[in-house]
Amino acid sequence: MGLPSTDVIAAIATAPGRGGIGVVKVSGAGLLPFAKVLTGKVPPPRRATLSPFLGADGVAIDQGILLYFPAPHSFTGEDVLELQGHGGPVVLQMLLARCLELGARIAEPGEFSQRAFLNDKLDLVQAEAVADLIEAATAAAARSALRSLSGEFSREVHSLVARLTELRMLVEATLDFPEEEIDVLRDTDAAQRLSAFRADLALLLERARAGCMLRSGLHVVLAGLPNVGKSSLLNRLAGEERAIVTEVAGTTRDAVRETIQVEGIPLHIIDTAGLRETDNVVEKIGIERAWREIERADVVLQLVDARSGETPADHAIAVRLPAAIERIVVENKCDLAGQAAARFAEEGRVHLRLSAKSGAGIDLLHDELLRVAGWRGHGEDVVLARERHLEALGLAAEKSALAARRLDQIELCAEELRLAQEALSRITGEFRADDLLGEIFSRFCIGK
Repeated sequence: MGLPSTDVIAAIATAPGRGGIGVVKVSGAGLLPFAKVLTGKVPPPRRATLSPFLGADGVAIDQGILLYFPAPHSFTGEDVLELQGHGGPVVLQMLLARCLELGARIAEPGEFSQRAFLNDKLDLVQAEAVADLIEAATAAAARSALRSLSGEFSREVHSLVARLTELRMLVEATLDFPEEEIDVLRDTDAAQRLSAFRADLALLLERARAGCMLRSGLHVVLAGLPNVGKSSLLNRLAGEERAIVTEVAGTTRDAVRETIQVEGIPLHIIDTAGLRETDNVVEKIGIERAWREIERADVVLQLVDARSGETPADHAIAVRLPAAIERIVVENKCDLAGQAAARFAEEGRVHLRLSAKSGAGIDLLHDELLRVAGWRGHGEDVVLARERHLEALGLAAEKSALAARRLDQIELCAEELRLAQEALSRITGEFRADDLLGEIFSRFCIGK
């Protein structure tokens, strides 16, 4: 028995594979007839009931828990059914196929969250936080995503938008009533208000940058001549023997990757082949790959031997490193050189003296990488931001700075404030383009 085709979506909401429980989720308008055909009963709202899930022939496909959330009190704002059955992939596929027979279609990636956004159950930041919570690689990232899902980031953006709205009202009141002798901007401290707004916006942008790093991690490339201890440093940071270490120059031929966590920040450490001139074809390929990794790095740790310091060969590598990428000189093997671990600056570069073998100075390296990541001074106050959030906050900062410089040119100031408000409104989705929504939600997993 089937039902007329309606805009009903369905998807398996649990991860692929076998498990004790599997969930098929259905969302759409008027799902009570759908539930009656599928289970043989009309489910009560928001109450778990044991129910068979029936095939077209009336024979049970599975038996499990049925939950019904009537609109608008559901995640999507529509009627939602959750069918919690056994977690075998065959059973779940059979149950999903039955939902499709009853008129549902397979949900697009992120379509449940997109409907929640379009039905004003979530704003765009909260919808993105759903995906961020699922994808969180560290406990700190998960906590930050949960704060965004609860609306913390959105409330801060809304507060900034409200303050901009007040500023725009003051400025545009001056435009509307130019004959008034009262200087509205001066009497309302518009310049001071704008200055305070810009300071708070700058603070939020700084926290968002730290949160962006928390979300994506810092890509750290170990580079240098052969036998300076790159692989030993990777093993020390990873806490296990991930790379082969020998006295033979050129042992590392390809990039070795390991992800570690320092204070919740994911650090993607990449050990590369020793950089030198060679006739070995295989080693040459490894060196070419090393340079490609360096081009993509957030920070390069250039290892040198502490016993000799920076040699002409080390200098030749340094001048080839991309100028835009932060470089930290790591003077390894300080124990063999009879030197203590230390941090110091030389010719505008940070130098770290440490021993990958003994572990001396590794805490200094952790601190330096957290500094590069912008994490120092931040903790539970970071905003788990995406690149589009940073772009919007940066544009708002740029436009509000222009507005501050143009307070004596009221028309221009008003326009810059309008553009700043528009940029901030893009974050929560109050000002949006449909192609942006498609881009955002297409990256979600199916079932969310």
